[in-house]
Amino acid sequence: MRIGLDVMGGDFAPEATVAGAVLAHKELEQDNRIVLFGDKNRILAELERNNAYPEQFDIVHCPEVIEMGDSPIRAFSQKTHSSLSIGFKFLKTKKINTFASAGNTGAMLVGTMYSVDSISGVIRPCISTLIPREDGGSNIMLDVGTNPDCKGDLLYQFAILGREYARHVLGIKKPKVGLLNIGTEEKKGNILMQSVHQLMKGSSDFDFIGNIEGEEVFSQKADVIVTDGFTGNIVMKQIEGMYAMLKSRGLSDDFFERMNYENYGGTPILGANAPVIIGHGISSPKAIKNMILLSRDVYNSNMIKHMKRAFRKYKAVNPLK
Repeated sequence: MRIGLDVMGGDFAPEATVAGAVLAHKELEQDNRIVLFGDKNRILAELERNNAYPEQFDIVHCPEVIEMGDSPIRAFSQKTHSSLSIGFKFLKTKKINTFASAGNTGAMLVGTMYSVDSISGVIRPCISTLIPREDGGSNIMLDVGTNPDCKGDLLYQFAILGREYARHVLGIKKPKVGLLNIGTEEKKGNILMQSVHQLMKGSSDFDFIGNIEGEEVFSQKADVIVTDGFTGNIVMKQIEGMYAMLKSRGLSDDFFERMNYENYGGTPILGANAPVIIGHGISSPKAIKNMILLSRDVYNSNMIKHMKRAFRKYKAVNPLK
C-alpha cells in the first residue's frame, strides 16, 4: 500500500508534516510505504532533523505550493507542479492508493472532483467529524462544512455515506441514523428538516431513529448524525472551542481528551472514488501521524467499494438519481 502525503500542506508545514510522517512510519506495517510530495530539499532537511533516513520514504519533488489563501479552482489549474496537483495525478493513475493533506480544503475538494470524481450516484461528496460518546465509542456527524446549503436528497445521501463509514471504518454493525434538529418530534424544525424527516422515515437504506437534539450528540442515541454543512461546521467548531477552553483552564479527563482533533488526524471525503483525507490546517506532528494511519485504515476497510455497492442499490431504487 502506498500512502500519499502533501508535505507542504498545513500552517506548520513542512516541519510538522515530515515529523508526523516519521512518527507514522514507526507504526505502519512493512508493506506500507509513505510517498512525500513537496520540495525535495526541504523534505530531506526535515528528515535529517528528525533522525530519519530518506530511503524509508518515496519523495516526489514538487516546486510549487497551493497556499491556504489561494483560490482553489484557479490554484489547482494554474499551479500544476504543486504538491497537491501532482499528488492527485498520482492518485488518479493509481501510483498511490490514498492521498492526504492538511492544506487548502477547497483545493482538496477541487482536486478530488477533477481527478478521481465522486462515486456514481453521489450528488455531492461531504466531510465528517467524529464525536466522542459517553460510553467510549464515537459518533460520526456529517456534513461539517462542504455543503452549507442543502436540499433533502443531499441529506438523505449523507445518511447512506455515514452508515457505510460507521459500518466499515468504525466497526458498528447496524448504525443508527439520527437527524440533528431542534426537537425530537417529526414536525419540529425548519422546512428543510421537516421534509428530510419525511424522506428518511421508513427508509430501507438505513436504520433511521428520528430527530436528535444538540444535547444528545455525545450520547449513544444515534451512531450517525446527519445535518447540513453550515450547522455541522458550527457544532464541530464549538466542540473544538470547548476543548481548548477546558485545556486553558487546566480541566481535563479521559472523555474531554477525546475531543482533541489530534487524536483523529483528519476526515475522508465521503463519496469520492478514492481515499482522500483532509486534515486540520493547524495539524501538529501527532495529528499528521494519525491522518496517515487513518488513510491506511480507510483503504484497508474497502470503504469505497462498499459505498459504490450501496449507491448502485440506491440508484436501482431511485433511477432518476
